[in-house]
Amino acid sequence: MPSSSDSVCTCFRLRRAARQVSQIYDHELAAVALSLNEYSILRHAERGGPRLLGELADSLGMERTTLTRNLKPLLEAGWLKEERGEDARQRLISITASGRKRIASAKPHWLRAQRRIEASYGAARTDRLRIDLDLLDTALRHESGIAA
Repeated sequence: MPSSSDSVCTCFRLRRAARQVSQIYDHELAAVALSLNEYSILRHAERGGPRLLGELADSLGMERTTLTRNLKPLLEAGWLKEERGEDARQRLISITASGRKRIASAKPHWLRAQRRIEASYGAARTDRLRIDLDLLDTALRHESGIAA
């Protein structure tokens, strides 16, 4: 239990917990030479066919410039491909067969991280945490005028 001298800053507490959770996932995914960030990008790119760069960035909660930087090694590895949309300014990102294989090899490691967190925190509390985080994300997007 946090002491009274601990920070009351919500952001600090979220980031501190997020760093610990990220370390668990990164440790597990290191076995297949992927970071959690790379795995997340591949999983989101896998959903629903080619996606506009901006749409993919929004689904990941990332800035477009940050996503562009993070896409580079995935494109170079051949796990994702980039094409131009109907408008030459549009960038469409899609997963390749090689990227799908990479996700398949990483999924057992990702599941091991999931189970580890649930074992530490409890399955019911972990489910509630996910619901609460989604609600927080929706509320903050609504408040800032960002489409959810």
